[in-house]
Formats: sequence, structure tokens, C-alpha cells
Amino acid sequence: MRVMVFGKATDCGGKSAPPTKEAFAAMDRFTEELVQAGIMVASAGLQNSAEAKRITSDGSRAEVIDGPFADTGELVAGFMIWQVRDMDEAVAWAKRNPMLGASGVEIRPFYEAADLAEFLTSEEQPRDGERGKLGVA
Repeated sequence: MRVMVFGKATDCGGKSAPPTKEAFAAMDRFTEELVQAGIMVASAGLQNSAEAKRITSDGSRAEVIDGPFADTGELVAGFMIWQVRDMDEAVAWAKRNPMLGASGVEIRPFYEAADLAEFLTSEEQPRDGERGKLGVA
């Protein structure tokens, strides 16, 4: 199963200092373990919310809101995509994340083709390792 692991922000106002060199080194070691174990698919850290934009819509018009955003407990600081056997394996790996500190992560499974099969036409269904028209494998 594929999961997305969201690293949550904990700073006030989205203007925290970047992690230390030691923190980056610890995260690099953890990332290398994930790669060696065949778990890591992709990852990236995100800049502070002071650099961000939110776009909201009421259905007829869009509004752009400039960061920083006050509710930091809901902000995503980074993400990883993992290929794991099940959610228990994802949780076990996430608990080893050296960047947890006073923060947290959220793990959410991706929809896979089997999850959406009843909604897909035969044209949209993936064929032997390919992605269907909706981008699910």
C-alpha cells in the first residue's frame, strides 16, 4: 500500500528557523534507511507558511490569502510517500522519524485502483502495471 506521511508544523506564525545541521543529518540517515528498506517513494520539505498562499473558493470565485497562517497545528511542513505492507508498518517507521521532536506526523493511505473499481469505466481501469486515466495504479 502507498501512504503519504505529512510532517506537521509546530511553530507560531510559520516563521521558525530552519532545522539545525544535526537535525538534517539525522533526517538524512533516516531517509537513507527508508530508501535501503525499499519504503521511500518520494519526499520533500516545505518552506514556512510565510511564503505560502491559500486559495479558497465558494464555488463561483476564488480568493487568494497570503501566509503566514496562524493555525500551525494544521500546516504541512513536509511530506514523504512510502510503499509499505500495511498501516502498522507505516506507523512503525513514522515513530522512528528523528524530526518528530515536539511535532507530529499524519499518515494517510492513497486510493488505489481496487478502492475505486466500482466508480471506474473499463477505459479508466489500469492494465497490468499501468496507471488508469485517473492516475491511480
